Amino acid sequence: MKLPARSRPVPAPAARQSGVILFFTLIALLAISLAAVALIRSTDTSTMIAGNLTFKQSATASADAGIEAAMTWLAATEAANTTVNVLNNPAHPFNNDAPASGYYSNLNPALSLTDGTGIQWDNSDSVLAGTDAHGNTTRYVIQRMCRSANTPVQAANCLFSSALEDKNGQAIPLPQEVCVGSGCPAAGQTPQIRITSRTTGPRNTVSYVQAFVY
Repeated sequence: MKLPARSRPVPAPAARQSGVILFFTLIALLAISLAAVALIRSTDTSTMIAGNLTFKQSATASADAGIEAAMTWLAATEAANTTVNVLNNPAHPFNNDAPASGYYSNLNPALSLTDGTGIQWDNSDSVLAGTDAHGNTTRYVIQRMCRSANTPVQAANCLFSSALEDKNGQAIPLPQEVCVGSGCPAAGQTPQIRITSRTTGPRNTVSYVQAFVY
């Protein structure tokens, strides 16, 4: 006996994949990659800023050496010219410009210290105080706080310090000890002097420090 033939079920056609999941996966991967790059750049920037601040602080600290060197030069120059009256004698070194020694007998507003049009910070107009172990090189200039250059203190229209009763350990004699008669400053006053110290260090670091002495 012949059995009737059975029909086999026809499988349904496979659904076509649209690729939506792959698209969103790629977008998520791109976002994660951008976030990782941004984090790395942020870390690098923070490290660079911290490093630059460290170099800046090191240069500023080293600039103190320029102040000390300038004060040493002032004291030595004064000690070598005790017989010359700084107040009225044009021959006194403090009454004359000496760029090679970093000394200027007046405060010239046209002589810029920072923009490169005035002081060039080389051996022609400043003095090398030295280079420390961190690679910071320090130079200094000294400016007498007077309006007139190459003029004795009496006639230079200077900015004087407050009156003092005694030397208080200073190396520079007070005016009443070396000046007698009209034209002398008030007792206990001396012309103010501004010292500018400039330090250059690694990564083009530049730092300026100023001090007033008298």
